[in-house]
Amino acid sequence: MLKHFYLISNIMKIFFMSLLLVAIAYVSSCVYVTNQFQCNLKPSILIKSFCLSTSLVYYYFMKRPNKIYLVDFSCFKPSISCICTKEMLMDRAKLVGFLKEENFKLIDKILDRSGVGPKTYVPEGLLAIPPKLTLEEARYESNSVLFGAVDELLEKTCVEAKDIGILVVNCCLFNPTPSLSDSIVNHYKLRGNILIYNLSGMGCSAGVLAVDFAKQLLQAHPNSYALVLSTENEISSIYKGNNPSMLLVNCLFRMGGSAALLSSHPSDRYRSKYQLKLSLRTHVGANDDSYKCVFQEEDDHDIIGVSLSKDLMNVARDALHVHMTSLGPIILPISEKLKYVKNLFERKILKTKIEVYVPNFKLAFDQFCVHTGGRAVLDRMQKSLELDDFHMEPSRMTLYRFGNTSSSSIWYELSYCEAKGRIKKGDKIWQMAFGSGFKVNTAVWVALMNVEPKSLKNPWRDEIDDFPVQTNPLIPSKK
Repeated sequence: MLKHFYLISNIMKIFFMSLLLVAIAYVSSCVYVTNQFQCNLKPSILIKSFCLSTSLVYYYFMKRPNKIYLVDFSCFKPSISCICTKEMLMDRAKLVGFLKEENFKLIDKILDRSGVGPKTYVPEGLLAIPPKLTLEEARYESNSVLFGAVDELLEKTCVEAKDIGILVVNCCLFNPTPSLSDSIVNHYKLRGNILIYNLSGMGCSAGVLAVDFAKQLLQAHPNSYALVLSTENEISSIYKGNNPSMLLVNCLFRMGGSAALLSSHPSDRYRSKYQLKLSLRTHVGANDDSYKCVFQEEDDHDIIGVSLSKDLMNVARDALHVHMTSLGPIILPISEKLKYVKNLFERKILKTKIEVYVPNFKLAFDQFCVHTGGRAVLDRMQKSLELDDFHMEPSRMTLYRFGNTSSSSIWYELSYCEAKGRIKKGDKIWQMAFGSGFKVNTAVWVALMNVEPKSLKNPWRDEIDDFPVQTNPLIPSKK
């Protein structure tokens, strides 16, 4: 049985080597006559040569990685019954009664400076009086978000659920049994041999991480569809204590989720919106400070929450530097590489006291989708990468309109770019996200078509003309 399996799995290699041996035998049959090769080119020899050439070409194409296409994606937009203003959030917090007076003032200050707007969404269970923080409500929230996103995606792509061969679901803090991926299989009656994966604890960067994971699976399973779902559960992640480092999560995170359909079918190139050109992952968790800067733990009263370290911004800065060191040589034009090398030579060899040269990433990308970690994070990223307000607009407006939706935020940002009519054929889009651990992940897409905003079913469609709005960044930005 093992011999038969080996034969089937290596049949192309065996066939290729056989033809190679035929070619060697043919060359060996050629002899020198008066310093020249003389061979009898019989029709059989020509046929053998043709077969060899064909096998070489076929083998080359078979060994190349499959191209990965993003057929389409969707972002869930909750109903108006889930809209939560700052006043509603403060009112519910008072009714619950667990917050100390000084923490009310802290939350009020955080909300004013967070960059989150007045019309974000939270689950109805959190708006109930008293709030419903049960497992049943948490399941209902996740199912509502994921089913809504998938329904819209299947309608957009006209792909039947039974054709999906790979399913990747990521949710950091809510991991019930059966898993969220199991609930998708059950609800859509997916086929029995589907490959399903449920990612947890990966933080806000898991949306990009899941794309990279799906890419590797699609390259191992050609001519397949992969469904990638990203969300976070607000009910299960709410913190009910008074530790200031844990309260920030309650202020920034909001309800949301996304669904993306990736394909390794060559024929899907002509109907897909984007092609994945690059995915890159950086993990700096070997450092203790990086590992613990976003950490789920119990406070002094044994209440579980996610604490954010004061070193978070410095950790993000250092992780970004490591990430850029790997990303820059791959995507930057040669002119920027030479400028960086020149600057490095002057600083290290000539000992010239000059600032480190920051490459112009605007020459490599047309659109930027930086994870909406918060206004301070976006300010730091804009300053570090020397981006214009135009390039940061999708991230700032997503934070303002939808809040931090965790791993799905990069898809709301791409939706914003589409709704604004910014996506043109050939454009390069950079999705970058940070996550606990600590991780920085990148996905680079190339647009395969002009995306017409009027034809889209998009969470921004009915209100895109109201944006952008002024959000007053904490750090003066480059105009």
